[in-house]
Amino acid sequence: MAQIICLGILVADIIGRPIERVPARGALELVESITPHIGGCAANTGIGLQKLGVETAVIGAVGRDGFGGFVRQTLEDHGVNTRGVSETGAAPTSATMVMVQPDGERSFLHCVGANAAFDGDFDESILEGAQLLHIAGHGLMPSFDGAPCAQILQKAQKMGVKTSLDTAGAPDAKWRDNLRQTLPFLDYFVPSLHEVRELFPAASTPETIAARLLEEGVGTVALKMGEGGSYAQNQRGESAHAAAFVVQAIDATGAGDAFAAGFLAATLRDLPLDTCLQMGNASGACCVQAVGTVAGLRDWNSTFAMIEAL
Repeated sequence: MAQIICLGILVADIIGRPIERVPARGALELVESITPHIGGCAANTGIGLQKLGVETAVIGAVGRDGFGGFVRQTLEDHGVNTRGVSETGAAPTSATMVMVQPDGERSFLHCVGANAAFDGDFDESILEGAQLLHIAGHGLMPSFDGAPCAQILQKAQKMGVKTSLDTAGAPDAKWRDNLRQTLPFLDYFVPSLHEVRELFPAASTPETIAARLLEEGVGTVALKMGEGGSYAQNQRGESAHAAAFVVQAIDATGAGDAFAAGFLAATLRDLPLDTCLQMGNASGACCVQAVGTVAGLRDWNSTFAMIEAL
């Protein structure tokens, strides 16, 4: 039985690195490596949680194609329960071409694919006995974002399951409207600061943005701030900031999902808010030290040791 259910986008990533420039039309450029990797917020966070010792299941959609088989097999190879992964013949498996620059920053070409067809229709018995439902990639599931997602979150809470959400996609007006519908039903919200800044134009700091999100009904807000580390507030009046770990970044793909995994794994252990942030930062730091979204992730003891060494 899974402790955490990750519902969201599943993606096959093709990562090329290092890429300093896009070739001119009709031209060829050589790169050091082009490799297939698992991707998508639900897969990345699910595998991260599993590595941290949290029994995890994933809910999402893939196409009936080679990429779909690759995604499912990779999840299962990491011990993640794939009972909730459905196949559709209406669209291919979502895929992303990831272009990694020499400093680890990335640019993306993305095909939404089967993630666009996912509408929240799944066997809800999967939620029974779970401690938390994490929505991973809200903003890139057009048939599920907004009201359908809010309904699932509300239902989970009524079942006694805690809820969490992470965002993806371009934060335009539609994105913001869909997100607002979910906020009253979130026990935890773990977005990137730059994604939620425009929700509240009058709020200019992490502190004021987090406070506004709490006013919208979120239980705990944990903001990912890149090199600025992370910041959190909750309804109990607690707040905390955790500095980023200084590491050699090779590939930042999946770092935000790794933060979510570390933060949520720590909350399941009822650790203090600042320690939860530190675990999120540590997981993100592990992630960026290897190519791909999950290759650099470590088990609980190895990740927690980074905090103890501070």
